[in-house]
Amino acid sequence: MNGIRRAVRALTRRGHRSRRPRPALSLTPQPRPWLRALGLVVVVLLGAWLGLLIVGNVRVPVGPMDTTMTLRPSLSGGTKINVSPLGALELNSHVAPVRLDVNVDQLDPARSQALVDHPERLSGLQDEVVRDVEHGTLGVAVRSCVAVVSGATALGLAVYRRPRRALAAGGLALALLAASGATAYATWNPKSVLEPRFSGLLSSAPSLVGNARSIVTEFDAYQKELARLVTNVTKLYDVTSTLPAYSPDPTTIRVLHVSDIHLNPASWKIIASLVEQYKVNVIVDSGDTMDHGTAAENGFLDPIKDLGVPYVWVRGNHDSAVTQRYLERMKNVHVLDDGRAETIAGLRFAGIGDPQFTPDRSVTPGGGAAEQLAGARLASALRDQRAKGTPVDVAIAHEPSAARETDGTVPLVLAGHLHHEGTEVMQYGTRLRIEGSTGGSGLRAVEHKYPAPIEASILYFDRDSRRLQAWDEIKLGGLGQTTAEVSRHLPKENQPGAAPTPRSPSTSAP
Repeated sequence: MNGIRRAVRALTRRGHRSRRPRPALSLTPQPRPWLRALGLVVVVLLGAWLGLLIVGNVRVPVGPMDTTMTLRPSLSGGTKINVSPLGALELNSHVAPVRLDVNVDQLDPARSQALVDHPERLSGLQDEVVRDVEHGTLGVAVRSCVAVVSGATALGLAVYRRPRRALAAGGLALALLAASGATAYATWNPKSVLEPRFSGLLSSAPSLVGNARSIVTEFDAYQKELARLVTNVTKLYDVTSTLPAYSPDPTTIRVLHVSDIHLNPASWKIIASLVEQYKVNVIVDSGDTMDHGTAAENGFLDPIKDLGVPYVWVRGNHDSAVTQRYLERMKNVHVLDDGRAETIAGLRFAGIGDPQFTPDRSVTPGGGAAEQLAGARLASALRDQRAKGTPVDVAIAHEPSAARETDGTVPLVLAGHLHHEGTEVMQYGTRLRIEGSTGGSGLRAVEHKYPAPIEASILYFDRDSRRLQAWDEIKLGGLGQTTAEVSRHLPKENQPGAAPTPRSPSTSAP
């Protein structure tokens, strides 16, 4: 009887459970794993950036200066040194998603006065600066790790409200920073300090280059030049007349290369300023000084007489024979044509005028062949000079297509015409240097959306070997703009550790 009652109760409970409503299926879509991962990455990056922004700065004394160093997110990496209010200096020191910013806050009066009172301490300043920079970089690395992990963890906790997800965000931030550091270390380029880019007021001060070979034979390139950079910034604060630059070699020959002025009267003031600031020995104009080549335009050329240095000129396709004859009568002007060579300011130049005269920008049938023929004539003259024992150091032509014909017959050939700068080493070893428009394209400056910049270059030559050591590209904002930038470049043969090269190409083009 008891067994029957228990069986009935069991069946009753089972039926009661079967009448309970089953839970309805949820229609809410569950978040996809990749969306959760993307959200975590966004939180990590934002938190790391906020951490660096708030607590990532490190104040470091570097020599007589007080600086602030910090890491910043960047697509291209590199190092930026801000010398407020004078401008900025940029180095392509590494390729990574982080950039090192160094702000020069102020010059310490006590340390600066100690250098003034005891000039002998300057000899040890370079080693001191190197130690300070190494110490500051280590401090930035440690501080950045703390800032990145703290920022990502704090933001992760605020967003997810789960300690485990917050710790995952902090760990991912640390891994990303470590990967960025490894990338920066792998792509570290100590030679970048040899090719700085200046902007702001710094770009208007003179930049002098010394003998690049001494960098290799005497000191480690990076440490020496970095220390010298800081030393000259110190002088810049004190005297406001120097630029972070290399020690000048008094024997260096400085050539100012201009081209395509196109009747812009402002160009003469710019050229005169560059001659004074850079202590230029000779100016090379690769043509198109005029626009239509008429006799009425000849008065535009008169300021050349007051520049105070030799002016080497070749005819462009906007310059007429009338223009050429007018310039030939000026005492300081050396007009080069038909491959004629002259030694000027310690360098031997040879050039040829453009065979075309197209002031209306028309296209002459057979113009390309005429340019190549002119280049071939120039190359033949260069070979004749070398056979006579008077090899040419620099050749000049207006059109790059003519200049290319000289490959293998001269170390360097200068050209213009294209209204934008460029450099290449051709097949047989000749370097082709194309200058932009020093007149900002003249009246054509307003033809495009943005005004064309004003461009010129300072070329540095060793007086003994008469080979190109380095060049500074100078770019000024065009019509209505006030920007300025100077960037330095070294030929590969002058990079630290490069083997010495012969004075002129040993192989002639066929």
